[in-house]
Amino acid sequence: MKSTLFASLCAAFAATVLTAAEPIKVGEVASLTGKEAAFGASSHRGTLLAIEHINAAGGVLGRPFELFTEDNQSKAGETATVARKLLSREKVVALLGEVASSRSLEMAPIAQRAKIPMISPSSTNPKVTAVGDYVFRVCFIDPFQGTVMAKFAKETLKAKRVAVLTSVSSAYSVGLAKYFKERFLADGGDIALEQKYTEGDKDFKAQLTAIRAAGVDAVFVPGYYTEAALVTRQARELGLTLPLFGGDGWEAPQLLEIGGKAMEGTYYSTHYSPEDSSPKVQSFVAAFRTRWAGETPDAMAALGYDTVLVLAGAMARAGTTEPAAVRDAIAATKGFAGVTGTTTLDADRNASKAASIITITDGKFKFVQTVAP
Repeated sequence: MKSTLFASLCAAFAATVLTAAEPIKVGEVASLTGKEAAFGASSHRGTLLAIEHINAAGGVLGRPFELFTEDNQSKAGETATVARKLLSREKVVALLGEVASSRSLEMAPIAQRAKIPMISPSSTNPKVTAVGDYVFRVCFIDPFQGTVMAKFAKETLKAKRVAVLTSVSSAYSVGLAKYFKERFLADGGDIALEQKYTEGDKDFKAQLTAIRAAGVDAVFVPGYYTEAALVTRQARELGLTLPLFGGDGWEAPQLLEIGGKAMEGTYYSTHYSPEDSSPKVQSFVAAFRTRWAGETPDAMAALGYDTVLVLAGAMARAGTTEPAAVRDAIAATKGFAGVTGTTTLDADRNASKAASIITITDGKFKFVQTVAP
């Protein structure tokens, strides 16, 4: 009898150990190649570092994470294809990504229909989480970012008349421009001129010539780093020495590689600064540099890291990887102290947190100030 009981207990223990050893499958969709590869590659490195840290510490619920990453090549439509692949082939229990709002808007309905939690590191357009209750983000949203940059333009740049140059093919750019204009006008500013372009354009001289003729104090360019750098270079070539500024879509080493010296004196808002002296930030920066050959992590890397920690914390609190329970636990995230600040998710599954303003001086990114919600 004792022998049988002991054998049963051993069998039960063995089954428990076997189950505990099974990895938690998590899918990541990122732009690792193509036009916005800098964003996806940076976020991926932060994501992978977080998973390595968690696994080295014993995993979650005694189980390691296993990351399945798919490259959408920065192409429209490809995000939906690879998200479906992760769900059907790999059977992932959560989706991380995408970093760009337009591509997150492709992915969100798929996650929602499958009832699999999705967390975007950096998609700031409000429409992303409006898709459904399984869709989350760990970054601030465009209404806040637009307000921050409108206040910055008025109070720091002392701008009264501003031109706006918007990418009409980008949900991120259109949304950020909208909220900037609303706040700048409400504060008594003048939007003297609005010009438009399409993602992938390389010649902006017609728009910039019109802006030069309008006699503005500054130009708001709520786009991504490639176009932002080209716009700034061409603006300087046309003799426009006024400040140009944008949002977190500017943040990438390629901004300086493409824009060069023309980027001096420009500004953008973002989610954190590696110059922050807090122990949490400096510990992350040191670990990232060690892991990735001395590279300094940008905001996309920091947000990728925090995204994994929010997911892991939710699974630990839920005591399971069952998607509905994890969804509820993510929604209940409050006061999470991450690399990019303290994250509390509101009723719409958006994060309320501060923004950092960065300028470019002597060919380097320099922290200017923090703006709280």
